[in-house]
Amino acid sequence: MPTDRAALSLVLNSHVDVLDYVQVVCDQLCVSAQLNEDAGHWVGVSVRESVVNAIRHGNKFDPAKHVGVHFAFLPADDGPDFLEIVVTDEGEGFEPEEVADPLAPENLLKSSGRGIFFMRNFMDDVQLRRRPEGGMEVRMRKRLSAPPA
Repeated sequence: MPTDRAALSLVLNSHVDVLDYVQVVCDQLCVSAQLNEDAGHWVGVSVRESVVNAIRHGNKFDPAKHVGVHFAFLPADDGPDFLEIVVTDEGEGFEPEEVADPLAPENLLKSSGRGIFFMRNFMDDVQLRRRPEGGMEVRMRKRLSAPPA
């Protein structure tokens, strides 16, 4: 993959209308990365969940706040190993370890709370952290090829 296609950044309004655009970009990058159809689908689900969380829970639909989505192939050379997606918001942030377990019996019927669970199950690496300037950062990686034996 040439380095001119190694990274792409989006700055989006805090409105759910942006989800279809993010999905199209993500789908095209997954095709570029030669991910199979299933893997590309699950990367798309993870990105969508992360962006929805940033809009809804992070920015609380505030039109003055933005969501950042950064896609990168790492390392940025002709043979990248990972597709990395970083989603940021401008909200108050939260403590990831305080998120309720969606598989706990008392949470099974709740209509929300599964986004981070999905991300962790569909991606190869997921890191959540508070940003020093405020808000949250979700960093997800999907391996593009099988790990060395």
